[in-house]
Amino acid sequence: MTTTTPFPERDPEELLTLSEVAEILKVPINTLRWWRQIGTGPEFFKIGRHLVTTVGDVRRFIREQRQAQRAVLT
Repeated sequence: MTTTTPFPERDPEELLTLSEVAEILKVPINTLRWWRQIGTGPEFFKIGRHLVTTVGDVRRFIREQRQAQRAVLT
């Protein structure tokens, strides 16, 4: 399901699929799968057979990446 609401305006509890997160982060789906396997990246969980995460978790991941990058540069 594709929504027209821009990512910054979405509800933090909205569920996102693996492919939606890949599109938002501009990485391949397999990268997300690898990150999940090694314990990095946004926190995914299963609902039935589907891997999902929330908008809030993706935002947190983006913030953490930005902060880690800033720490390296200082």
